[in-house]
Amino acid sequence: MPPDIDTLLSGNLLLSALRLPDQSLLKPHLELKDYRRGEALFEAGEDVSFISFPLGQCVAALVIGLKDGRAVETATVGHEGAIGGVVSQGSLPAFSRAVVQVPGRVLRIEAPVLQQIKQTSPGLRNLITRYSDCLLAQVLQSVACNASHTIEARCVRWLLSLQDRLDTNVLPITHEVLAELLGVQRSYLTRTLRTLQQQGLIQVRRGRIILVSRPAMEEAACECHGAVKRHFEAVLGAVYNANGTLVSLRATAASNNSMSQAI
Repeated sequence: MPPDIDTLLSGNLLLSALRLPDQSLLKPHLELKDYRRGEALFEAGEDVSFISFPLGQCVAALVIGLKDGRAVETATVGHEGAIGGVVSQGSLPAFSRAVVQVPGRVLRIEAPVLQQIKQTSPGLRNLITRYSDCLLAQVLQSVACNASHTIEARCVRWLLSLQDRLDTNVLPITHEVLAELLGVQRSYLTRTLRTLQQQGLIQVRRGRIILVSRPAMEEAACECHGAVKRHFEAVLGAVYNANGTLVSLRATAASNNSMSQAI
């Protein structure tokens, strides 16, 4: 028997943070879809017809393709967020490609339908706006990180951000995928992973990378991972457990009245 809609909603932190009346507005329009690793939610230049909410361990990356064939990651989205035109009105062309890195399920809704519901739901509109601010912060920090920090620090940042979303030390990521996301050749990434392994931070296995020590990884990372994490905490009331995993969204002391309405 497939899971009921309430169980599915609990698999995405944005959807589960909504008040029940706002969830009820969305439920009739949500569609469940499975994605394999490497499948695209949308391509650059395509109209974004659906807003997708990853569930559980499903993770996608927004990547920019370059003329030389490389594709560089600008943001990672898992069960904490949504992918697509969450701010814009209606379907607009996508600037980046959204590709699934960890397979799983998403709940998706047609973009025009979500825009209509946002007009009648201040809570949903406010929560989506706050999330969009956090997503933009992640993109901006990624730009700064790619321009200023070593490949080792960037690699650690990405692995930490993936663990934030998966709640496991065993990350199902291949050398090929990680090299593509970081915008480097595989041979260069292999040397980088070897360095991190020699430092006792990770263990490299076929098709996966094991984080040996979260505290040591955070110490080795540049400031970018912590900056984005603090912004999620301040703007969305993100709550992390002892392992660094993002587990829920809630109101914070700095939240205004509209945020209280949203969650």
